[in-house]
Amino acid sequence: NIKCRESGLAPDAGVLVATVRGLKAHSGHYRIVAGKPLPEDLLKENPDEVHMGGSNLVKQIQNLAIHGVTPVVAINRFPDDHDADLDAIAEIASAEGVRAVVTTHVAEGGKGAADLAAAVAEAAEEPSRYAPLYPLDMPLREKIATVATRVYGAGGVEYTKKAARQIDGYEKQGFGDLPVCIAKTHLSLSSDPSLKGAPTGWTLEVREARISAGAGFVYPICGSISTMPGLGRRPAAAGMDIDENGEIIGLS
Repeated sequence: NIKCRESGLAPDAGVLVATVRGLKAHSGHYRIVAGKPLPEDLLKENPDEVHMGGSNLVKQIQNLAIHGVTPVVAINRFPDDHDADLDAIAEIASAEGVRAVVTTHVAEGGKGAADLAAAVAEAAEEPSRYAPLYPLDMPLREKIATVATRVYGAGGVEYTKKAARQIDGYEKQGFGDLPVCIAKTHLSLSSDPSLKGAPTGWTLEVREARISAGAGFVYPICGSISTMPGLGRRPAAAGMDIDENGEIIGLS
């Protein structure tokens, strides 16, 4: 809805990366904290838990399909994954009529993704009916509601007074024809990281709306998500080098 419009490119297929860990996390049985080790039970063989979290994969498959492209599921295998758990992901994809291929490219390089490449090439031969979800002349609130309800499964959208005022201001300034890029948690389809699977009927709460006029989009900020800070004029990489002894310098 943003990159394809800007580039003029239309995808022939869409690759959806799935992991055993990710789907088990969407079973709702685990509390995962950034920076801390994963729960030991999550790493044990349990295809039933993969199926419990499978509603998230099904929804993501549907999200690719509503854009008119053929989905391909890339099952990203970790070294400690169990075959039964990987098979469970393939079963979920198969039930949706979608190709699924186990990939090991992280460990094996290119040859570990050869089967995926073949599946994507095959999918790309199928007719593509790619189309954005909304026209650019649609009001900003309707664009946000379209993404929230059709992609995320929300029942509706609510705005703080601040967000409503900002959106009205952008439209008055002539930016109403920009696409929207919704900033929210990556841990859930919703704006609440604790809601797992494929929740429906919840409300997307927009607390603020910002604009990246140069990049060409408006981004509503939802829930407790924080945006990345701006970067300096001089990237840290410019001060990194290798000295005469072969040691890396400039990392701190």
